[in-house]
Amino acid sequence: MKPFSAKPLCTAAMSMALVCISTLFFKIPIPLGYAHLGNGFILAGCALTGGPYGILVGGVGSAMADLLGGYSQWILLTLLIKGLMGFTAGSLMLPKGKTFYLFSFRTFLGCGAGVIIMVAGYFLGGILLSGSLAAGIAQAPGLIGEGIIGILLFYVMGGAFEKIHLRKYIY
Repeated sequence: MKPFSAKPLCTAAMSMALVCISTLFFKIPIPLGYAHLGNGFILAGCALTGGPYGILVGGVGSAMADLLGGYSQWILLTLLIKGLMGFTAGSLMLPKGKTFYLFSFRTFLGCGAGVIIMVAGYFLGGILLSGSLAAGIAQAPGLIGEGIIGILLFYVMGGAFEKIHLRKYIY
């Protein structure tokens, strides 16, 4: 994959749109926000594009959802948190010059690291925006559940993508 070539950029753009839509479509209220399916799509987009594009997939896709969903106070934090989540997950799942394998330790590590960054980032962001440690703690269980569901969704989608050889059609 060439850095910043048209195919991965278009794949990242489609992934950003899917992240935004999946974040807006299915919401479960939790303290200070909502849980959603967007993390599974962030992980899937990062597996297809890698770390540098993962910043766009996670950060911009999720920030657009915050903007369109009425959570404008979270846009900058979401851009930072989900961008870092996407970069980390994508860099671990698809390192430069390596082949992606869905059921590998590297992929599982990328998913776990991305979710940990997301939970820790929103925990700290919740404290920052609300001015209360209790608010940050209150949203942690919902964020952990959201992260686990995102990983499970990623593996279900990843299995389907591998079955249809999606990567072959993209690259």
